[in-house]
Amino acid sequence: MPRSDLRSLFRSNQPDLAAEEVFADRQDEWGAVVRSLVAHIASVQAADFSVEDFERPRRNVLAFYGIGGIGKSTLSRNLERHLGTQGPGVPHWTPVPAAAGRLLPVRIDLSRTSGIDFEDVMLALRLAVAPLGRPMAAFDLALRRYWEANHPGDSLEEYLRRNNFLRRFASSVSLPEQIQSALGDLAQSLSLPGSVGNLVGQSLRVVVGALREHRQTVRTLARCSRLADILEADQDLDTLSYCAHLLAWDLASLPTGQAATPVVLLDTFEDVGDRTHRDLERLLQRVVWLMPNALFVVTGRNRLQWDDEKLDGQLDWTGPHAWPYLAPGSTAEPRQHRIGYLSAQDCEKYLCQRLTREGEPVMDRRVRQQVIARSHGLPLYLDLAVMRFLDLYQRSGRQPSVQEFNLDFPALVARTFRDLSAEERHVLRAVSLLDSFSVDLATAAAGLELDAPALQLVERPFIDEDPGAPWPYHVHTLVREAVRDADATTEDRWSSADWRRAAQRAFSALGAQLPAADVLGQRQQMVSCLTQGLRLARDYRLELGWLVDAAYRYAADFVWEAVEIPVSENGATGPARTPAEALAETVTAIARRQRVHRQQVADQLSEILASSLLPPDAEDLARYHLAECQRDLGLHAESAAGMRQVAAGSSPLAPSAARGLVHLARRLGDFPAVQAATETLGRDSRYHRALGDLWWTQGNIALACAAYASARTEAEQQGALGEAALSQACLAFAAAFQDRARAEEQIARAEQLLRNAHIRWARLQTRIAILLRDAGTADDVPARIAQAVCEADDSGLTSSAAYAHLALCFHHAVRGSADELATARAALRERVHGAEFAYLVEISHFMDHTEPDLGLPRAAWVDGTDATAERWHAIVANRRAESSVLRPE
Repeated sequence: MPRSDLRSLFRSNQPDLAAEEVFADRQDEWGAVVRSLVAHIASVQAADFSVEDFERPRRNVLAFYGIGGIGKSTLSRNLERHLGTQGPGVPHWTPVPAAAGRLLPVRIDLSRTSGIDFEDVMLALRLAVAPLGRPMAAFDLALRRYWEANHPGDSLEEYLRRNNFLRRFASSVSLPEQIQSALGDLAQSLSLPGSVGNLVGQSLRVVVGALREHRQTVRTLARCSRLADILEADQDLDTLSYCAHLLAWDLASLPTGQAATPVVLLDTFEDVGDRTHRDLERLLQRVVWLMPNALFVVTGRNRLQWDDEKLDGQLDWTGPHAWPYLAPGSTAEPRQHRIGYLSAQDCEKYLCQRLTREGEPVMDRRVRQQVIARSHGLPLYLDLAVMRFLDLYQRSGRQPSVQEFNLDFPALVARTFRDLSAEERHVLRAVSLLDSFSVDLATAAAGLELDAPALQLVERPFIDEDPGAPWPYHVHTLVREAVRDADATTEDRWSSADWRRAAQRAFSALGAQLPAADVLGQRQQMVSCLTQGLRLARDYRLELGWLVDAAYRYAADFVWEAVEIPVSENGATGPARTPAEALAETVTAIARRQRVHRQQVADQLSEILASSLLPPDAEDLARYHLAECQRDLGLHAESAAGMRQVAAGSSPLAPSAARGLVHLARRLGDFPAVQAATETLGRDSRYHRALGDLWWTQGNIALACAAYASARTEAEQQGALGEAALSQACLAFAAAFQDRARAEEQIARAEQLLRNAHIRWARLQTRIAILLRDAGTADDVPARIAQAVCEADDSGLTSSAAYAHLALCFHHAVRGSADELATARAALRERVHGAEFAYLVEISHFMDHTEPDLGLPRAAWVDGTDATAERWHAIVANRRAESSVLRPE
């Protein structure tokens, strides 16, 4: 049965007035879905189809794109409804073809306001196939491994119950029971006690060994040739994305009579990323590629660019050879379709059915024709026109005239705007300056004393709501863009000065809602305040005020989520011209450090400082991070000069710069000076991390681990998640030299903490820790180290590259391979610039009791060369003894 439109119903006192939600037929779009389903299923059923064919071009994406307000999300919701088995289908759409067999539709709203992350996407895919009533053995095994590594102590069942999006799937099926069944079967086949439990340590080695040896007891799973590799890989989001292949393999392994086709509806795809940062899009594209037996229906404002070879490097598979049906000119389904405006017939049906009395349309035919002509087929226009009709009808008790709808879309917004009360218009103007808002924020931005106008405004149909966001309301994009033009035609219109004063009020209101520095768990709101404040300050040339403090706090947390400031209203690009633009570019550059080569960031920060646009109290933010980039690039003198200048000042980064100078001294091998300088630093978590950095170089691994653990614990207590993740990565690195069992635990914890922090150096340090853990025992360590060195070089991280070379020296020293050790040492020697990193070469000589060449600058060790050399030699000897047990002759 059709559903009532409550917004319209509660705008009238007439009980015989019927207001129903209406969905335009979109017959052409449904026809494309039908043709795509038929073609997709025929392809999957072909004799040469295989989910393990990773080179074959993909033809499993149907895309609909078009402007905002055209009805893409409504189409996506109705596709899920019509393809599913529950509830009535869409009237006038043909039934799902019988040849399609069983379909498993799942719709995932990727809008930023939905709060859905990539983990939720993968869980939704698994929940979509759960109604089949059987485990997905390969995927479930990998999911359990991932979940235990990244969510220790948090059961999957409890997570599904808490998650508003996933709860609607989980209520009808018991995914944890299916996973437990798969694990129980595996445990029984391998004669393990109970279920498999945590897939770490010995149980992981048993499972992986059985899979690689194709034992008879696990012969079915062993046919999934990449399962063992995924189980052994670092358990991060990248690995989780590759698990999509396992789900595809499980579905392909179902008996013919139980086969089903997932139809994955990805809505609001424009919010996945931008044209620069495609991290989430890369993961989602990988899922699409690795699940060729699923049909993906993508809806968004922009056409998919996967057929563009210029995106190679940002995405895994690009070009028309990879996605032939996504290329322009393709006529075969599934392909890309631009969603056009509604036809005149669709518009007429919409207006006739939306408002009725005794089955007859309330809106006069001539009015309908006028609305249809002016709408240009835009559904949002029709919706606003219906709201305006109801307001006029209720106010006068008569049929509104045709002339009252002689309006184009901006004009309709303007008329709707003028129909608001003066105070509502005042609030709407103010909140149009904001990306999102609350009632309190709207009232403050409008400069009013009472909340009533804001409360009335948020009930209007052009205000969207997301209860889970820091501020729950936002003005529909098309309306927001038209408000400024609409305001120019009102009697109480604002002048340019009025708009600037409103921007100042909104800016001050945002500053008042900036969470206090000692309030935990409010980073999302802090970043939202920062991004909205930067845009307002830039567009209206406001004094920076609280933004400088917010920018320092953004950098201090070491989380480094991307901060994107929309292009200014005048569309200007190029170098910064105002302090606000300079600060916005500074914050953006600092975040980009974790995603691009350090040299690019150093160049941008140098240009910002040279412009002299930053206020004095913000210059150290750029200067400090420039010095960090210079340090990472091996520019020791330039980095030290910048650090000294910041340390001599009074900015929040002065203590960090003092620690930075200590760090530079450690790279030169002056360890007694490092120890003395460290004692002058404040006793916070970074003090403990500085001690850990000192002690591991001396071969005193126990002291280093204790210091790093103290740093992590203190950071966690302070809510500094980025610092905690960084300290944990260092702890994993140090522990990996000496205690393999402990290292395994510390590495897992580092990976868990780094899920919430974008610190490229720490991710590489954790990766090197894994290599150190495996040194002497795994034959592929040299090849993996070479990959790590390449990644470090690509990022401009000189220390990471040097540490990776040291790990290779350690590997060959443990194995007693003198020639290979000499070659690895020579490669490490090439990373030495003057005295910088020379101490690492000296450590490599300690490992095999050989003497460095006379030209190598020598380090000053805390308790002397001999004692340090003995500790490092003992570390190698202990690992060699352990390796002989793990690798019997």
